Amino acid sequence: MRFPGRLTLNNGVQMERLGYGLYKVPPKDAEALVATALGEGYRRFDTAAMYGNEVGVGRALGGAIGDAAQANTGAGGSGESVHTLSREDLFVTTKVWNDDQGYDSTLRAFDTSIANLGLDYVDLYLIHWPCAGHGLFVETYKALETLYREGKVRAIGVSNFQPGHLDELMQKAEVVPAVNQIELHPWLQQTRLRTLHQQLGIATEAWSPLGRGQVLADPAIISLAEKHGKTSAQVIIRWHLQLGNLLIPKASSAGRIKENFNVFDFELDPSDMDGMAGLERHHRTGSHPDNVN
Repeated sequence: MRFPGRLTLNNGVQMERLGYGLYKVPPKDAEALVATALGEGYRRFDTAAMYGNEVGVGRALGGAIGDAAQANTGAGGSGESVHTLSREDLFVTTKVWNDDQGYDSTLRAFDTSIANLGLDYVDLYLIHWPCAGHGLFVETYKALETLYREGKVRAIGVSNFQPGHLDELMQKAEVVPAVNQIELHPWLQQTRLRTLHQQLGIATEAWSPLGRGQVLADPAIISLAEKHGKTSAQVIIRWHLQLGNLLIPKASSAGRIKENFNVFDFELDPSDMDGMAGLERHHRTGSHPDNVN
């Protein structure tokens, strides 16, 4: 089975570049879809308090680890090791929602999330939106730093932070964010932010990496898909990987989950990448961070 390459974050923690995003995955479907993704090879899962599906995600992951433990026990004294999953094989991200920003409220929100997930720790904890109008994201990040120092999270970061937000945060933060998760796809390539991330040692993670499906019908991408015998989604995912982005495409069916992971047997050539770079439209499919409070 082909696994995605790993990225080493600025604190030495490693995470797979390609994960499974759970935005708008209904709570009732989360457990089954995560189990399907595990079967296809996904090991990284991105949820959030706001998504309402942390419980289902946790059940699927806990079931996979439990099944693994049972399989190992069943091996008995055979002396043979059964290939199984452990907690260390999985990478789980969740996020603190806007209404819970603030130092104490963030700590309480984290306790709720980790209980929902049924985990002892979270691999990556993010501030979901800066909500600059509230003036709380620095205080909120201080709570994340506390969780990090206490070993309850392996890495901390932010989501939807613009250059001005990062500048304000970096003036007071003791721990450089490991990740900034932003809307990023061929029609919104975020060149300025990606450059700033490189300068600061922050990894770029793309949400809505397929432009909520809007980008799939771009004639240039369809042409590349035909050239490589792949789908438009696979071409875009491959583009992200070759740019060095982390990404979390969402899928609501077993077929799409499998399709999105089947991207490790081809490569876009330099002319393909140049063509993709020319698709920039500065087009957002979601809200601008400055407008979210």
